[in-house]
Amino acid sequence: MSKKLSFFAELKRRHVDKVALVYAVVSWLLIAVASIVLPIFEAPGWMVKALVVLLALGFGFAVFVSWNFEMTPEGMKRTRDLSPGDVIPYWSRRKFATFIISAAVIAFGLSAYQLLRLMPAFQQVAGGKRTDKIFIQGNPAGTQTVERQADGAMRAEYSYNDRGRGDHIIATWKLDSAGVPIEYDGHGNDYMKAPIEEHFEIKDGRASWKNRSEQGYQPVTAEGFYLPMNGPPEFFAVLARALLKAPNHKLPLLPAGETTIERAATVTVGNSELTEYRITGLGFSPQAIWLDHNGTAASVSSWFSVVPDGVESSIQQLRDAQQKTDATRWERLARTLGHIPRGDLVIRNARLFDPRDLRVTPATSVLISGERIVRVGPDADLKPSANAEIIDAHDQFLMPGLWDNHQHFGDNDGALDLANGVTSARDMANDTDAFLQRVARFDDGSELGPRVLKAGIIDGTGEFAGPTKMRVDTSEQAIQDVDWYAEHGYVQIKIYSSVKPELVPIIADRAHARGLRVSGHVPAFMSARQFIEGGADEIQHLNFIVLNFLFPEVKETRNRDRFIKVAERASEFTPDKPEVRDFVNFLQQHHTVLDPTISVFEALFCGDPSAITPGLEEIVPRFPPQVRRAMRSGALEVPPDKQAAYHDAFPAMLRLLKAIHDAGVTMIPGTDALPGYTLHHELELYARAGIAPAEVLRMATWTPALVMGVNKDCGVIAPGKLADMILVDGDPTKNIQDINKITTVVKGGKVYAPVAIERALGITPL
Repeated sequence: MSKKLSFFAELKRRHVDKVALVYAVVSWLLIAVASIVLPIFEAPGWMVKALVVLLALGFGFAVFVSWNFEMTPEGMKRTRDLSPGDVIPYWSRRKFATFIISAAVIAFGLSAYQLLRLMPAFQQVAGGKRTDKIFIQGNPAGTQTVERQADGAMRAEYSYNDRGRGDHIIATWKLDSAGVPIEYDGHGNDYMKAPIEEHFEIKDGRASWKNRSEQGYQPVTAEGFYLPMNGPPEFFAVLARALLKAPNHKLPLLPAGETTIERAATVTVGNSELTEYRITGLGFSPQAIWLDHNGTAASVSSWFSVVPDGVESSIQQLRDAQQKTDATRWERLARTLGHIPRGDLVIRNARLFDPRDLRVTPATSVLISGERIVRVGPDADLKPSANAEIIDAHDQFLMPGLWDNHQHFGDNDGALDLANGVTSARDMANDTDAFLQRVARFDDGSELGPRVLKAGIIDGTGEFAGPTKMRVDTSEQAIQDVDWYAEHGYVQIKIYSSVKPELVPIIADRAHARGLRVSGHVPAFMSARQFIEGGADEIQHLNFIVLNFLFPEVKETRNRDRFIKVAERASEFTPDKPEVRDFVNFLQQHHTVLDPTISVFEALFCGDPSAITPGLEEIVPRFPPQVRRAMRSGALEVPPDKQAAYHDAFPAMLRLLKAIHDAGVTMIPGTDALPGYTLHHELELYARAGIAPAEVLRMATWTPALVMGVNKDCGVIAPGKLADMILVDGDPTKNIQDINKITTVVKGGKVYAPVAIERALGITPL
């Protein structure tokens, strides 16, 4: 006992106890400061952990030094060589206590601050309940609540509002020990408010499922993961967690397919570390999801983000990290799938289509040097150089690259465009950061995609406001937004449905003064005629032409009435009616351009939301299994007493489309849907309406180049133009469906094989 007492007395005499206490409190303070400051500078998460390890190792060293050494006026000396008078006096008890208490209070305060920041998430975990926030284009749009029920089952309620549309799903499920669902029940409504019911269970070795599009069963002998058709976003996280548990991080999917997961990146958000994972087998490319150490998920994109409460301020940080991962993948694919000729490129033995006069000239050659066309002429007159690369067209149909005049670019869209011969496009509303970076990658060749002309969206405010940050209530705000777009390379302004009618002329005048075209949805509480009189050069979507005839009876068009009322009344407005003829003539006299997106209404009015998207019935079976499941029409639910009206609505719109064309109104085709394949069907619908196929091809090539003022570079295969063209194994001037048989795509002199692009996206080639 006396030895122990003497040991502790010696510790005290040598002030080891004080050194240890000071070291512990100061370490606490340093860790608290680092936990707050390092994330501000986006330092890696391992730096705080490394600091903790270093301080822990340093504790032993500090104790060793304090036992063996003392501080003297001459510096550090060994304790055993000194007498008490040689040592620099330590602080008084009061000073020492003041220092320790002050440092401890500061450290405690910083730690409490961190704890309070994390308290909402902590309370949700402790209570078995979590509420996520949903953002569309950065604007709050809804919530997802996830909670554990008394019987161990999970429950999620998910809803959001997107201009009066949006899912509302309530789902419950149970998981086995591997995190794989053994029961799932969901009900609610889809994006277009059509009701849904979905059920899945595994019982007695058999999996069975039923939803509005599918019903089936199959024996299960191993883990198989069922993905609901209309599940909440949380179910994507359930899949990610199950994959991380699974052997080789791989699981079969039910009803079909296989999925894997791999780690991509790590980001520190506040005091948490989020890991980015990429899941393959669900879409055309790997899909990103973020998980923290508890498995709580966040999913972000430029369009739609679902994040836990408290993480919303870090959405941009997560998006930036995702984009780095995406850019690396796309650069690899672009390098692999695009071929740059070593010298000149010559396409020989082609039947050349000229959209200016609709002629087809056989036995034609095209000489390309770099990104431009040098010469076009008969095969016999064009002698290629010795180092030229030759593409023998074998009498295939050679035409300018296609235009899609209504897109909203996201992941995979550029590749889908090139796979389908789209070499030029317009983006008709997007974010104002990631989108611009994507277009820059298209232009420098580091991502597959067409040439893109940008239209900037401007909307008003309110619950039906569109997915944009450019929302205006005053003329000053409107002018400011037009100027921003003009200064960032945009060529067009798209006015949206919630803009106040009195702001339309102000926006149009400013846009025209800045050299920009003006188009859009017809804003609520004004007619299409008034919109054009206010300065609009173009109208998006054919339904707004029909709505002109319903004004002023139907004024509120920010909600789903802009579809529903058209479905109910379109058949009333036949081309022979005076009011229809008068307005069509008005469009022609004002040189108004129409971007009809007619295929959108074929899907909306088909009456069966579970049907495969009309026009894609032969295409969709080639898609990856989970993409196939998602390619549904999303049709409006048809009221029992409106069956006949809905049935007649789309044929009536086709007749209206033909009448508008026959009157000489300029039309340019666009999709506002799945890129590439939908454009081909859009063109088929124009032909079905009665427009000659050759004229349809002109509308998809030369006409948009004229409308957008880029005809000096695009729209026709001629010397001096950009080398954007496609080879077709058929003759779409006779059979427009041959446009689906594209064998080669050239954009800016770079050669692409559609089959290779499709394979890279998981699409089975024809």
